[in-house]
Amino acid sequence: MYLDSLYRYPVKGLSAEPLTAVELVEAGYFPGDRLFALENGPSGFDPKVPVHQPKIKFLMLMKNDALAKLKTRYEDKTGVLTIKMGEQLSVQACLLDQSGRERVEAYLSEYAQNELRGAVRLLTAPEGFRFTDSKSGFISLVNLSSVKAITQALNKNVDPLRFRANIYIDKAAPWEETGWLGREMRLGEARLEILKMTDRCAATGVEPETGIRDMDVVQSLYKNFGHYDCGVYARVISAGRVALGDTLELL
Repeated sequence: MYLDSLYRYPVKGLSAEPLTAVELVEAGYFPGDRLFALENGPSGFDPKVPVHQPKIKFLMLMKNDALAKLKTRYEDKTGVLTIKMGEQLSVQACLLDQSGRERVEAYLSEYAQNELRGAVRLLTAPEGFRFTDSKSGFISLVNLSSVKAITQALNKNVDPLRFRANIYIDKAAPWEETGWLGREMRLGEARLEILKMTDRCAATGVEPETGIRDMDVVQSLYKNFGHYDCGVYARVISAGRVALGDTLELL
């Protein structure tokens, strides 16, 4: 088994950013992942006392299909977020200052205006917190062989990015990950503990490139495999660098 690809999602609900390597931190979240979220009306989130909130309180693909049409890039050093529609620049603004955040909020308020419950507000995760879907969503892994099994069952191509994982592994047996719960693994220089399966929602029905909702992956999972899961959540128990091509070894 080896590490095929790495992705982060700096803004919850917006597009994936591919990486070649990351430094995982013990008990930490995936670097640069879910740093921001787009509040869809008042969520009750308090940055002084951060508590995990249901994803329904934010703009996200489960309800806001059109987000998939936007291609985004976040620059860590400058804090600049770039949003494009195809090759056309839609907005470019610094998320570290109020005027920049307001420009992003204004653009997305107009873009998603038919799906809003209230004002769009860009939230920044305080230190030690991330806007993950699960309270234990430190790092997400998906087995590409399981995705291939879903593709075969549906007789349609299923883009692995529908599952919005951080780490994609290959050369494991299909659904082998269901036997990993509670186990530890070595990936590159890091060690991980597998915490739980990742149950899937309607966001997986949206094709990542077009934003078209073209299949029901959730019901297909249950119909063909008897569960709603694809992937696992893990916690870093020993820090280290992981990179494309690294081997994965169960301990």
